[in-house]
Formats: sequence, structure tokens, C-alpha cells
Amino acid sequence: MGFARACSVALVGVDGVVVEVQADLEPGVAAFTLVGLPDKTLVESRDRVRAAVVNSGAAWPQKKLTVGLSPASVPKSGAGFDLAVAAAVLGAAEVVDPAAIADLVLIGELGLDGRVRPVRGILPAVLAAAEAGYRQVVVPRQCAAEAALVPDVSVLGVRSLRQLIAVLTDGVVPEEEPGDPPGRPDPMLAGLLVPGAGLGTGLAPGRPDGDGTDFPDLADVTGQQTARRALEVAAAGGHHLFLSGPPGAGKTMLAERLPWLLPPLTRQDSVEVTAVHSVAGILPPGEPLVSRPPYCAPHHSATMQSLVGGGTGVPRPGAVSLAHRGVLFLDEAAEFHSRALDALRQPLESGHVVIARAAGVVRLPARFLMVLAANPCPCGRHTLHGAGCECPPSVIRRYQARLSGPLLDRVDLRVEVEPVTRSDLLGRGGRGESTAVVADRVREARERAGARLAGTAWRLNSEVPGQELRTRWQPAPGALAQAERELERGLLTARGLDRVLRVAWTVADLRGRDRPEALDVAVALELRTGIARGAMSVPGAGT
Repeated sequence: MGFARACSVALVGVDGVVVEVQADLEPGVAAFTLVGLPDKTLVESRDRVRAAVVNSGAAWPQKKLTVGLSPASVPKSGAGFDLAVAAAVLGAAEVVDPAAIADLVLIGELGLDGRVRPVRGILPAVLAAAEAGYRQVVVPRQCAAEAALVPDVSVLGVRSLRQLIAVLTDGVVPEEEPGDPPGRPDPMLAGLLVPGAGLGTGLAPGRPDGDGTDFPDLADVTGQQTARRALEVAAAGGHHLFLSGPPGAGKTMLAERLPWLLPPLTRQDSVEVTAVHSVAGILPPGEPLVSRPPYCAPHHSATMQSLVGGGTGVPRPGAVSLAHRGVLFLDEAAEFHSRALDALRQPLESGHVVIARAAGVVRLPARFLMVLAANPCPCGRHTLHGAGCECPPSVIRRYQARLSGPLLDRVDLRVEVEPVTRSDLLGRGGRGESTAVVADRVREARERAGARLAGTAWRLNSEVPGQELRTRWQPAPGALAQAERELERGLLTARGLDRVLRVAWTVADLRGRDRPEALDVAVALELRTGIARGAMSVPGAGT
């Protein structure tokens, strides 16, 4: 009788569970039994592993073979267990030393020819192995750079099962060259990308090149001074933004430029974002680490499951998780299904989403900056004078009510985007500030807020509870007088007052003030309520 064990990782959402792969050989009729709650893809690994072992030059044991995946209560899916199953079988057959693979974590799919194919979710799988105390992992060569992002873990990238056998037996490691001619797509990378999963999701539109010009520039937006200032405040404090206005006013242009106003991701944030994108199958090949804030813009026909996550079997990340530490842009927000929009309320508050399904409960990160854009009425011409809007008042009210009050109450900034004037369109007013100039101010404001919040659990003004802002970091005396009157009149809720105070701190940070003054609160009130009060027209008020 032969017995050996190796380790692999089962992913549940973006969290991993180390799975022990046990192989047992006993005398009897040759058979291969796989147990331990595998899915259909994993059951098929019996044929893949057998063919890969034989085509790698090793003898397949002609005995009764049982492979167990422990813990058996954890659902296991995907082809990433193939390499661990093959290693355990070879250890039980004494082709390799069982002791050499006992504490080895192996992740990878096997082709019938013995080549090791890359799989999704390498980064969160290796993170889970490291947290469990494992220090040696074997992954496909194409995924070695992604696995190497985890510190204090020794990573071995292999192209074939033959290479792994040679390493474990101290033999000569054969050279495995890609079998396709140069210039043709590598079919080995097909398993890393889910077809259609990257539509409207992923990295921000455009890529900065050597001179930093190949990305959407805020200077391309004509006019819209109030909306530009609101965009800057949103980027500096992490405040959610609602843009309302007629078609063609520039709402989408503004939203597409917001990701480039945000600072680059920190190392910890980059690892979190990369893990989500790796599991979702939208991580670009050759870019193991996402360094820029992501940008996700789902179509208005998106379902609730595609927004918050879900699907059959183990829940998968949705748009809110793909936009983690980045921007979630909902264009034509009033056209989204009301249930899908209201499902955003919980992740907006907590920064994560919890999805319960029959296969398990998954907790996915979802701390994003949300931008809503909508027309004022179905035809979009309601706010235009003499534009011929024929929508009845009841239709307009019903259309605007699609964005529920509880959802809008969680949006800090509400801006009416006016139509572009002829003078602005013809450039008579001059070009506005570029993305680089505004991004520098955003970075300085975030550094000022970070220094103030050092040692706390918060990093941005939008995350600080209102109680802390009213007691620990108080504004200037009398600064909240106007906001308190709005609260007494019922124009502000208690949550709304807290959010006005958060925005006021961001405005103060952009202006270089130590604490909010009456002007900062007035700007925050104007941005919160959407009612023009003249504060935004004061020089330097929005910056």
C-alpha cells in the first residue's frame, strides 16, 4: 500500500482554504476514485491527470487509487487541483519522495500532454497558503510573477509536469519551450480570462505612457466649473457623486476622468484589487499587479447579481467588488432596476458585500467611489428652456423617483450639469486645468487628511463617523450655523448633516485650512443639496 499527500487551495470568493490532497494506493482492480465534494470540472481531473502522467514519461499505477480532498465539507471547483493530485499520486507510487511534497502547495491545471496551464485566482490562493503557514508553492510559469507578490513565500514556476518531477527527484530539469510559433496568441493564457467578464470593468480607460498624455484629460471638458470642482472634492475625500443634466452636457466625460485624479494604489490596496481581478478573470496577462484605481461602468441593463456579485454555485465578484478602491460609474442611473440600485446601499455603508448562497457565504471587498449620472426626465430636456420637453409632470416625478431617497441620502455630492455654452464650446473661455494639476491638489489634500487621521481606522474624510467629526475634530466656532438651520427646517437628515461635515473637511483640506470654516460648510451644503447658494462662486471656494 502507498500513501502520499500534497496541498492545494480552494477559493471561496476571494478567500482561500488550504486543501489537503491525499492519494492512497491499494491492491485491487485498477480504478480511480475522487472524493471530497468536487464539482464537475474537478471530477474530470481524473482523465487529465492520468494522461498527463503517462505523457510525462511516468508509469501510471495499476492499482486501486483513491484521492481524497480534505476538508470534505468545503466545496471545491476548477482545474487548479490537477497539479496537486498528480503530485500526490506520484508520491503514493513512490515516483517522487512523499516527504518532499507533504508541505508543498501546488496550484495549476494539467493538459493531456503534461503541460501546466495557468488558472485564475493565483494571488488569493497563495495569500491563503501563506496565512496558513506554508512557505513553498508551485504554480504555472505564467503565474509565477503574480504568486511572487506574496512576501516570504518561495515560488517555483513550472511549465510541465516533467519539470516538476525532475525538481522533486533532483534530476536534470528539461527545457520546455512554448509550442506555438512566435507572434501567435498563447493558448495557455486562455484560462486566465473569462470571455465577456471585462466588458465595462477593469482598469481606467486609457494608459499613461512615458510622457503621461495617453489618458483622458480633464482639460478636454469644456466649461462645467461647478461639476469640475465637485469631481475634485469627490476624488480628494472619497465622496460619492450624482451628476444630473441633459444629454451631451459632459457627465460621462467627467466620470471617465475621475480615476486619473485618484492617487496610485498603495501596496496593500494593489494586492486587494489584484486578488479580486484575478478571481474574476479580468487581470491583464503580463501585469501581475494592478497599480491604478480600477474603473467599472456596467450597462444599465445589469442585474442585481452582476452588480453586487452572485451566480450559480460559489458566488463570484460583481461590479462593486471589481471597482474596489476605484470608481463605479452608473451611467443612465435612472434606467437601472430599482432592486439593483437599492442593493448598493449596504456596500456603500460597510465597504464590503456579504452574499449567501446554498454553496456558502462569501464576503467580498467593495469600498468604491460611486458616480451616478442621470437625465432629468425620459427625454432629457426638462431643464432646458425652450427645448420642447413634452414629458408630463407625473412621468418626470416617476422617472426621478427611480433613484430612491435612501440611496441618494448616501451620496454626498449632487451637481446639476448645465448645457455647454457656445463661448465655452468654441474655447473663448480658455482650457480648464489639466488632470495632472488637479491630481496634485487631490494628492496634497489626501496627505493632509491622512496625517490628521493617522492612528485611526479611517483614511478618507468620507469614512469618518459623524460623531468623531463633531467631538474629536470640531469645525471653527459658528461654522455649522447654516447647516443646523437646514436640519431644523427638515432639508437635511441627521445622516445628511454628517455628510455635509465630511465634505466640509475635504473642502478645507483642498484649501489648506486646519479646520472647516463657514465658507467650507456653505460649499459643502451647496454640493450636498444641489441648491445654488453663491458659495461656489467665491474665488478659491472649491479648491
